[in-house]
Order: sequence, then C-alpha cells, then structure tokens
Amino acid sequence: MASQIDELIQAVKALEAELEADFRKRRAEFMESVEEKRLRFAEEVLVHSRRLRGGLPGYLATSRPLVALTAPLIYAMTVPMVFLDLFVMLYQAVCFPIYGIPKVRRRDYWVFDREELPYLNILEKLHCAFCSYANGLAAFFREVTGRTEQYWCPIKHARRIRDAHGRYPHFFEYGDVEAYHKGLERIRKEYARVEKKQDAS
Repeated sequence: MASQIDELIQAVKALEAELEADFRKRRAEFMESVEEKRLRFAEEVLVHSRRLRGGLPGYLATSRPLVALTAPLIYAMTVPMVFLDLFVMLYQAVCFPIYGIPKVRRRDYWVFDREELPYLNILEKLHCAFCSYANGLAAFFREVTGRTEQYWCPIKHARRIRDAHGRYPHFFEYGDVEAYHKGLERIRKEYARVEKKQDAS
C-alpha cells in the first residue's frame, strides 16, 4: 500500500514537472509572440510617422511670409533667456545658502523629448527645443522667485492675483500684522512642507 502511494506521489510530481515545463514553454512562446507584435506595431508606427513627416522644403514653402520674417525675432530671445538662466543659477548658488533656502533643482524644469518624434522635421524639432527651454526657464525662474518671496515677503496681495505660484496660498493674509510677526520665521523654514503639498496637488 505504501509503495502504491509513493508511486502515485512520484507520478503526480512527474505530472507537475511536465505541466510546469509545458507552462513555461507556452509562456515563452506567448511572450515572444507579444514582443514580435509589439516590435511590428512600433515599426509600423515609425514608418507611418515618417511618411507623415513633411520635408523641410515643403514646410518652408507652406509657411506664411510674415511668420518666416518673425522667426529671427523669436530666436533672438534665446540670448536674454540664456543670460537670465545664468544669472538665476548664480543668484540661487550665492544667496540661497545664506538665507537657508533649499536650492531649486534645475533639471526638474526642463524636458527635451520631442526631438525623438519621427514625424517632425528638423526645423519643427528646433521650434520644440526652443519652447521647451523657454517654458522650462520660466518655471525654474518662477520657483526660484517663489522661494525668495516666501523668505522675504510671504504676504498675500490686497487684491486677487492671477495664476499665483504654488507657495502663495501659504502666505499671510494682507494686513494681518500679528500673524506676520509671529509666523515669519516659521514660514521661512517651511519649504519642504509646501513642496509636499504642491506635489500632492
């Protein structure tokens, strides 16, 4: 009787091993099939995107003359933007440690990924790089000045301002002299708490 049970147990184990091997084989085949389909889909999307990409001569030919004439003015803005960028970096590098303000991580504000899109021609990619830099710089500058305002003058304005930075709601109410004098040192140290609230919203 014991030998029959042992034989049955061995048979069950052999079947389990066979099922496991069969499952692994089928799973590997399935994953290979999924990967093949994914790669084929990605290749089809890439080919389709490249087919839709307009050539540079056609792109220039369809541009309105006034739009083309204003392009140098747009790209001339790069010069003051680079100076602003350098000055803001210098400002926070020198002043923030003195004030005890945590530095803004510059890399959190720039994303350059549109150049990977295959349906954009070289000029469109250049436009996208300009816009990414300009808007990243604006967001970076806003955070640096927002932290500066939180340190020096965390008081709300008497009238509503449009599109205030994320630190502004934590400022003291306009005219609340007691709260300002009692809480100024506290609010100057609350950068991390405000950042967590901003990240959550």
